[in-house]
Amino acid sequence: MLLLAFAAVLLVAVLVSALAHRTILSTAVVFLVAGFVLGKETTGVLDLDADSSIVATLAELALFAVLFTDGMRVGWADLRSAWRLPGRALGWGLPLTLLVTAGLAYFVAGLDWPEALLIGAILAPTDPVFAAALVGNDKVPARLRHLLNVESGVNDGLALPFVIVFLAVAAGSDDLHLGELATEVVLGLVIGVVVPVAAILLERTRWFAASVAYEPLNGFAIGLLVLALGTVTHANLFLAAFAAGITVASFGPRQRVAFEHFGENIAELLKLAALLVFGALISWEFLTEIHWTGWVFAVLAIVVARPVALWVSFLRSGLGMREQAAAMWFGPKGFASVVYGLIVLESQIGAADEIFHLVALTIVMSILAHSSTDVVVARAFDDEHETPQWHGVLRRTVTNRRRRSES
Repeated sequence: MLLLAFAAVLLVAVLVSALAHRTILSTAVVFLVAGFVLGKETTGVLDLDADSSIVATLAELALFAVLFTDGMRVGWADLRSAWRLPGRALGWGLPLTLLVTAGLAYFVAGLDWPEALLIGAILAPTDPVFAAALVGNDKVPARLRHLLNVESGVNDGLALPFVIVFLAVAAGSDDLHLGELATEVVLGLVIGVVVPVAAILLERTRWFAASVAYEPLNGFAIGLLVLALGTVTHANLFLAAFAAGITVASFGPRQRVAFEHFGENIAELLKLAALLVFGALISWEFLTEIHWTGWVFAVLAIVVARPVALWVSFLRSGLGMREQAAAMWFGPKGFASVVYGLIVLESQIGAADEIFHLVALTIVMSILAHSSTDVVVARAFDDEHETPQWHGVLRRTVTNRRRRSES
């Protein structure tokens, strides 16, 4: 039934995708709402629970693909070029967003500090997919688009170690195996670097070469091997994926270009499927279980945490106020936060259910708010929309009269 539902919703999303590109409609919202309608507690078409194996498996596969393709978009050369603004957003904005969100979780939602820091790390990453009209609009200044693309491409991976550490702390000292945690992290990074380098070096020898038809599968094969090795060795799959993507982008530009379109389509399909499943876990009953303080927290996490963090980060940066306001607003809580929330739910820590409710509510509100305002804000950067047509006619008339009087 899940396959049938996904196929039907995917077809609908494809048919309305052109309309979505021009309006406030978002394909991500289509899948989220479809999941909500088809969910177990609504119509019962999809009989899914948070502890269903398909939920965890699909979420992990989707996040692996997203991190792999994100890393491939930001190789070392990209990180070194035009790094000043993204560096501020990541070096200052990400930890400040984490801390402000954690403070809100502690003082507003009433969580203890370990759980508050954990939810701060979960909600710190952003996702440009839910602000596609802004990122993909040529009328938007290039440095703003570059800032949002690089930031969202890197912050999923940067937030992950914080999620891992704070989850271990929240689990309690008895379960805090720092040696095992460090091994998983280091092993994931090693696999993520060694496998792509070895594959790329092999292809450069005179004995091996990928045909034109098989070139897009090269990156897919590298990612699949990293996933398989990470699973067998119990390495951290997500850090391995992010490291592998960066390594391919840095050492294999040809492989990167060949895989780019194919890889993004795969990641997008997995992400949309996971959003459908995520929506199916939410119901009116689920939402009514959240205390009013949780709703206040969710709103403040969207309209206060990132804006305050980026305002501090961009002081004396030279970024215009309009661009800065757009960057401050467009910090949609993306797909990585969905998976990190599911990971916490599976961990069975004491506050796991409460954290998941708060994370789910914040993500849903963020998707609805950001994906429905990206077109509107993008138009503010379009010269054709900045001033009314009558204003230009009036200005030209005044100018012409002035010239005639001067002559």
